[in-house]
Parts: sequence; C-alpha cells; structure tokens
Amino acid sequence: MEVIKLESVYDIKKNKDGLILVLGYFDGLHRGHKKLFDEAKKLAQILNLKIAVLTFPESPKLAFSRFSPDLLFHLSSRKDRLEKFADLGVDYLYLTDFTSNFASIKGEDFVKDYLEGLGAKVLVAGFDYSFGHEKLGIDDLAKMFKGKTYNISPVTEELEACENKALTTKISSSRIRDALDCGNIRLANKLLGYHFKNEGLVVHGDARGRMLGYPTANIALTEAIRLPADGVYITDVIYKGQIFRSMTSVGKNSTFDGQELRLEVNIFDFSGDLYGERIEIIWLDRIRDMVKFDGIDSLVAQLEDDEKRARLWDK
Repeated sequence: MEVIKLESVYDIKKNKDGLILVLGYFDGLHRGHKKLFDEAKKLAQILNLKIAVLTFPESPKLAFSRFSPDLLFHLSSRKDRLEKFADLGVDYLYLTDFTSNFASIKGEDFVKDYLEGLGAKVLVAGFDYSFGHEKLGIDDLAKMFKGKTYNISPVTEELEACENKALTTKISSSRIRDALDCGNIRLANKLLGYHFKNEGLVVHGDARGRMLGYPTANIALTEAIRLPADGVYITDVIYKGQIFRSMTSVGKNSTFDGQELRLEVNIFDFSGDLYGERIEIIWLDRIRDMVKFDGIDSLVAQLEDDEKRARLWDK
C-alpha cells in the first residue's frame, strides 16, 4: 500500500487507470467501516480497478469544536491503522489534514479537484458522509460526481448499552468510545471486530506491587490512544512476539492515596526487568472497579481473586 500525503490541492496527481475511492474518517476501522471496504473489493474485482482511500490523520472535529484533549485520542495507533487499511485491500492511502481552509472548500470544488482530480471512477461512502462547507450529503455527491456512487448502509447490532448512554444499534466510533468510557471492553471489542489495544514503554513506578507479591510494569503510552475507564481488567501482553496473560489496572490507586493516573500491568509467569521495553496490552474483559481497600491484607486477597479470574478467562 502506498501512503500519499496531500498538503494541498496542488499535490493531487490523477491516477490514469482510474480508482475506486473510499471516503470517510476511519478511527479504529471497526465493523461498520469494514462493510465499505468489502463493497470496494467486490467492485475492484469486477471493474479491475485499484482501491484508494481519501481520509484524515486527525478528527475533523478539531476544525469545528471547542478543543478538548479527548479529540486527539484515537481508537488505534497510526501503525495499526495503516496495517488494517492494507489488510482491507487498499492500494493507495491519501491523507490530508482537515484544516479550516479544507473545511471552506465548496462541495463542487471538492468533487472536481479532489475526487475527480485523483482519478476516481467509483465512490464508496457511508450513508451519513458529508462534504464541502455546505455540509452536503451522499445524495448531493451522487448528483455532482460524474462516475458511480455507492451509498453504504450502516451495520447494526443490538448489543447492551453502557450506563447513562443512549441505546443505539448503529456500529460507530462514538459508540465504541462510549463503551471504553464505561469500561465495557467486551462491547468495544465486539463493535470493533478485534481486540482493543494500547502500546507503551515500561517505566519506573513506586514498586509497591513487588512488595505485595504482584510486581507491575508501569506503562507510559507512546501514542494518543484512548484508555478504558478506571478499573481492573483481564489482558494479554505481547512482548517480543510472545503472549502473556496479565491483569491491568487503570486509575489513581486510591488505596495508597495516589494522585496520578497510572496504567499498571501484572504479567503472569514472567520474570526479568522490562524497563525501557515496548509492550502491547490487549484488552479482553473487565474484572472490577478500582476500590480503596482498608488494609494490605484485603488488597492482597482481592488481587489473588483477580488473578484467578484472569487466568481462567476464556472467550
């Protein structure tokens, strides 16, 4: 897959053979997104065309909404998104920043300069796709574009809603973020179609876990990827190609009056120092909320129970 950064409209070069162009912002590349690429692959085989994507490295909301650090956090790393695009059959990935200037482009100019300018013969987009400063919809796109436009309906599934979240059946990035925000890892993974994960470096912490018989690796995230809600989780850790079952806590460690958010992983059946090493945390299920214990003995008893649940967990 070739990745092409478009700094401006002047960087656009027409593909002479023509393209099937998939449009949208693909944070996490979940099951709903996959439906677009499945359709694109079918069309590519029939029409003998390459598949391309025109998308953005960061959320378009950054150009419209009052800034919140939450807007910078993704559902997957850049490396993982590139790998997933390639796995979905993408030949060319066009990336352009969603700036105020980009947002001010008229719909007809976007179609002419970007879509037709890239050499698109077929467009594939979701039912809720919008474009141009007029915020035109998929029906407008079909009228303006000279080629064929495919409008892909949403993927729906009636799964449990998170507490205090509106029930919706559409699989979407916002629904996955809601699931993570309430700690429902099972739901997030079901909607994604794969296991949510984080990557980070092992750094020095307070070393309390070692004294309790549960040494933990303290993780500093290396990219702006969301974390699930505070709690204790069943996880797998990938280190140098090996997979280890583990349990992971997210929170401020209120038992010891912690003030900073910590991400700590207790890796089962592993010995050795990992400081400075890079590991991946694969989130499988939630065990419990973070709790303030009244003493060391009650904390250790709970950790023993957590470990049993994590070791016995199966899909």
